[in-house]
Parts: sequence; structure tokens; C-alpha cells
Amino acid sequence: MPKPKPKPKPKRSRTRRVGESAFGLLLLLGRAVAAVVVLVLLAAGVRTSWGTAQHVLLNGREQGTVTAASCGEDVCRGRFVPELEGGRERTVRIDASQVRRDGGEVDVAVVPGTDEVVRTGWGGGLHAWTPLGGALLLASPVMAGGLGLRRTAWAAAGAGLALLGAAFLLL
Repeated sequence: MPKPKPKPKPKRSRTRRVGESAFGLLLLLGRAVAAVVVLVLLAAGVRTSWGTAQHVLLNGREQGTVTAASCGEDVCRGRFVPELEGGRERTVRIDASQVRRDGGEVDVAVVPGTDEVVRTGWGGGLHAWTPLGGALLLASPVMAGGLGLRRTAWAAAGAGLALLGAAFLLL
């Protein structure tokens, strides 16, 4: 028995073919925009974090301890005592979120060329990377909805929450 011939497909109109191509292009464009948004958020988080983290992580900076003496809304001032001999004691300023206001002593590193110090150690390192944690949290819904990367989005959100939670607990 011979095979029946397949029925010829009706030819789609030019308008329909252009419409289908345009819809596919819009879907691709939407994913590209979502990917750019994720990349910009993460790059901004890394760049903002690195501004403080470089002083915490890099060796060769002037390090010591500071005791908060007077605190305002955003900034505390205190006396800096260097670790190494030959360093000079001076009054420095530190972000109020990095130090206890009751005069507690914390290990710090001096930002070169300024009277500003940043906290070192685990607490200071995690505090420096909090902008990246926020960027991960902000990027995760875009990863899930715009790119369809649900597992990656959950992992990014979990990493961001862990980073922010650890920084909160250690400060």
C-alpha cells in the first residue's frame, strides 16, 4: 500500500511572517535588557563595595585601633593609635555604623590621604561588601523573571541575604 502524500501546508501571509519575526525579536530584546540590568546592578555593587573593601583587604596600609569619643548621626570621631612604631597618633573619623558608640575599641585601617578609617577584620570586611549583597538581592528578581534563571536567582538572593545578615551580626 503506497503512503499517502502529505497535504501541502498553507502558505502564511507576509504580514504574519513579519509579525512572528517581530515578536521573536521583542522576546530576545527583553532578555537582553534584563541581562544588561543584572550586569549593571552587579557591577555597581562590586564597584561601590571595592571603594571601602580595598582598604580592608590590601596589606601595606597604616593600621591600628580607634576608640570612638564623640559620635554624631553618621560619623564618629576618635583617637587613632597605630600598630607599628613610628606611626603618629591623631584624631580620625569613622562611619558610625562600624563602631559602638559607647567608646569601644576597634581595629581599623587608615584610608590614605585622609583622616578617615575603616574597620578591619571579619566585621569590617563584610560591612565593606554590603553594597554587593544589596545588589545581589536587587538583581535576583530580574534574573528569575526576566531571564528565567530561577535557581540562579535563589542562589543570588541567598548569598545576598547571608552577606547582609553576617555583616549585621558581626558589627
